[in-house]
Amino acid sequence: MTRQQRAAPGPPSGVVIVGGGAAGLSLAHRLAAADVPGVTLVDAPAGPLTPPERTWCYWDRGSGDLDEAVSACWSRLRVHGADGRAVTLDPAPLSYRMLRSTDFERLVHARLSRTPTVRVLRATARTVRDTPGGAEVRCTTADGRTLSLRARHVYDSRPRPVLPPARTHLTQHFRGWFVRTRTDRFDPAVADLMDFRVPQPPHGLAFGYVLPLAPDRALVEYTEFSRTPLTRARYEAALAHYSEDVLRLGPLTVDSAEQGAIPMTDGRFTRRAGDAVFRIGTAGGATRPATGYTFAAVQRQTRAIAAALRAGRATAPPPHRRRALAMDAVLLRALDTGRIDGPDFFTGLFRRVPAERLLRFLDGTTTPWEDWGVGIRTPVVPMLRTAVELPFLPRRRPRGSPPSGENHR
Repeated sequence: MTRQQRAAPGPPSGVVIVGGGAAGLSLAHRLAAADVPGVTLVDAPAGPLTPPERTWCYWDRGSGDLDEAVSACWSRLRVHGADGRAVTLDPAPLSYRMLRSTDFERLVHARLSRTPTVRVLRATARTVRDTPGGAEVRCTTADGRTLSLRARHVYDSRPRPVLPPARTHLTQHFRGWFVRTRTDRFDPAVADLMDFRVPQPPHGLAFGYVLPLAPDRALVEYTEFSRTPLTRARYEAALAHYSEDVLRLGPLTVDSAEQGAIPMTDGRFTRRAGDAVFRIGTAGGATRPATGYTFAAVQRQTRAIAAALRAGRATAPPPHRRRALAMDAVLLRALDTGRIDGPDFFTGLFRRVPAERLLRFLDGTTTPWEDWGVGIRTPVVPMLRTAVELPFLPRRRPRGSPPSGENHR
């Protein structure tokens, strides 16, 4: 067989997972823990498709099975309003946790190497399609061989080439510096979740974000919710202003930087791509539209998939409840139209709603009664006006290519 010939497909295996990012690795990890047999993870070899190191953050309670990969954890959070006043929150029993993608990948791959039910195939998936009795994944290895994998079920985590039509299309885009200061400038126990003491753009909102790693080290980030990402030069200028003029960090060294963009849209992310093909992760709608948080929803979704497969059922449950998505659609539209002031809106929530409840609300795990309690603490008139308007708005496709997910949240 020549290197370009396609290997003859054998009998279907159990499950093929396409993509080795947060969603693909999380599902492989959950299936290994559930002893689901016949699992293949197709992970692209090192090369141009390998993303740079990323940061994922989420909140959780107690200890978890990913604690070995957690690089930092904060028991208190702080939000700075545009007026300069800060509110410090204790979200106990929740804590805010930070994972570096390389640490997460190292942990999961080490566990998979000890699991006979899961194999990792270093190859680039080219096509995924339904076949009689299952699905087929065609992929190319690093040495140029073309392989065909047959499976009863395929879970595809690759980014969508085009975002679905939506009434609102915003992007959460950011650039962050991992900085080292000459003197101790940070409190390692407190993370600054939103700092609105930065100039606001004409459309949308902007905030700073500080995750202290030591008294003299932190991830300092500039973030915008708006329609269009910035140039690198504009991110750098915004970060310099935030570090020097707002945080007053003094002389510092930038050890490394990271940049990303996350879709914020009320488009309908279908999770079924065929009779035997399911989308997971950002491609399957795991990104929370109004916040950009993804990692926690991925963990919920992949646990549910593993439990279903262990019980003999194939499914990809919705990462977020319909009620949460409906509320997010209203908020996104209200932000996009300028009917609400973004900094005042978020600062008001953190000042008026108990921290633990608000974080569960942002994660989509609150009860209807708790949602009502949060809702009445928002600008009611513009939110109601937006809610009435939404059903009559057309859904349109976004212009340009979709932003990539799996950054930060």
